[in-house]
Amino acid sequence: MEIDQATARKFFREGAFLIFLGVPEGTEFGIDLKSWNTGEKFRGVKMIPPGLHYVFYSSVSNTGDVAPRCGFFHNFKKGELLVKKWSKLHEGVSSEIISEAEVVGLKENIQALDQFLGPYPFNVWEKWKSLTSDISEELVKGLIPMCGEVRSALELEPCTDANRPRGRKISELPSSPDLQSTKKLRSSLTEDDFLPRLEAREGTALRLTVFPTQYFPIGSTPSEITYHSLDSSYLLEQVINSYKESSQILGELEFCYICFLVGHSLEAFEQWKKIFSLFCSCEDAIKKHRQLYDLFLSVIEVQVQETPEEFLADIVANNNLVYVKLRELFKFVKSSDVDGKLKCKADRLKKTLTNVYQWDFSHLESEDEEDAPVIVEL
Repeated sequence: MEIDQATARKFFREGAFLIFLGVPEGTEFGIDLKSWNTGEKFRGVKMIPPGLHYVFYSSVSNTGDVAPRCGFFHNFKKGELLVKKWSKLHEGVSSEIISEAEVVGLKENIQALDQFLGPYPFNVWEKWKSLTSDISEELVKGLIPMCGEVRSALELEPCTDANRPRGRKISELPSSPDLQSTKKLRSSLTEDDFLPRLEAREGTALRLTVFPTQYFPIGSTPSEITYHSLDSSYLLEQVINSYKESSQILGELEFCYICFLVGHSLEAFEQWKKIFSLFCSCEDAIKKHRQLYDLFLSVIEVQVQETPEEFLADIVANNNLVYVKLRELFKFVKSSDVDGKLKCKADRLKKTLTNVYQWDFSHLESEDEEDAPVIVEL
């Protein structure tokens, strides 16, 4: 985005600075929705608008092999100067504590560093704000790994002895090692029984909200259990109550989307699918949490339109989760006793998706092909 000199000077005075020292030439580096390969003179980014940003990087070998992506969130203050150093040993951000004197020295010589700093890509700023509007600094602190970095490839290690599966009871094992007993034992084992039990290294996994395992109230009758399996409003209520504020569930939805879209985290994508599917599987909750659903539709409208086409192709190959769940949501909104404003917003999203991806949301009352009864001619 072209900006005039007066605007550029204003951003230089009021924007934040990220000084990243010692980054090898050719390293993949990015901020928010833009990435580049660093040059010999790269020392960081200038003119960063105040607010929450995501900085990421991947080391690149001499043969062009790119390492898994790592990144971190930071809420930049007006005029802030954040200093990071590269670790050759770990091929990432160094854990070395930067002294206050070094930070002050760099800030006093910021004019001299100007030629080594790349300007923030303002052509993605408005889009970035719309994708992260519900992510608060407090929420980020509670969701990011203890190590402070989001990693696309988690370090796995054998689980502790306390968490290790105990195996079968002695009474369940064959009393004599005859051939038939051995075959029976082997046939009862699954593939997972032969794989090592691994877990993410402590402090490296995202601390995402854990969903309750029970989706219906204690003491429910069989018919009530069936009802709660068709309408997940009770489960949504339980999840919302686990946050300080109900809107934080949308913040986690956006957080997971960024961690997947930019940070390449598959665990974040799985959580995004769970929250997205939960919202789309409720009917009673639409009226009770009308404002939350209004915000949810706005979030999804931005996210779906920013999703790369190749990602949508993967979804289509997997029965198109987004389309199927949104079709279910639109059906619930249409039949729900809510105001016309929310219904108009849902209709606008339907039209947008139909125009962009040619998705057909007509005949919402009809059953999906997979759920429809099979008619057999006799």
